[in-house]
Amino acid sequence: MGPLTDNCPKPLLNVAGRPLVEHIVDGFGRAGACDFIIVTGYRGNQIEAALGDGSRLGVRIRYRRQTAAEGTARALLLARDVLGELPFALGWGDILVQPEFYGELLQSFARRPCDALLALNECDDPWQGAAVYIDQDGRVRRIVEKPPRGSSTTPWNNAGVFVFDPVALEYAARLLPSARGEYELPQAIGTMVQDGRAVFGLPIRGYWSDVGTPEHLVRAEAEFPVAARGLRAATNAA
Repeated sequence: MGPLTDNCPKPLLNVAGRPLVEHIVDGFGRAGACDFIIVTGYRGNQIEAALGDGSRLGVRIRYRRQTAAEGTARALLLARDVLGELPFALGWGDILVQPEFYGELLQSFARRPCDALLALNECDDPWQGAAVYIDQDGRVRRIVEKPPRGSSTTPWNNAGVFVFDPVALEYAARLLPSARGEYELPQAIGTMVQDGRAVFGLPIRGYWSDVGTPEHLVRAEAEFPVAARGLRAATNAA
């Protein structure tokens, strides 16, 4: 991503006075998560040095290092030995969402247990990520990873925050590489859908940003504190 990541991994980019990854850990932590496994790659030693064992944030953090860029599914499998047989939540390290959304996601999963629950963001043409097709009940019927621009007939894009049943690890483990030679999580989710697994989507009604370009970083820095304060104020007023 050019100058955005030459000297700093994206999870450590400063947004609203804190590294992006701290917002993610704090959001999941407020929702009840206390045990984290962070899989690092590019300049992972910087992330480990910044967060340490998590005690400063009131959580426990362990690390795994991805030595080659083989995709998000392979990164997930590096944490398999400590994930165990319980459902787990996952957030991509360059995705910023409304802080309260993490709790909403976990509560939704608890109310209607399923094999996977995907956060969805709405966009005009979901061609850069994975286009997600859902029915009126929110069940995912199809996922198309990186579709050609202008080809999608759904407004929903995979937003990069998930809750999974452990069965998702089995699907990640048996993936074949994509055309880019990578093993991407949306591929595994798509196979789960094809097999009739219960996969649902939960739209994000608040703030969402993929902090992947300098422009996105500037916008996140300007908008995120306002968005977060607005939702907290509305919640307190209720």
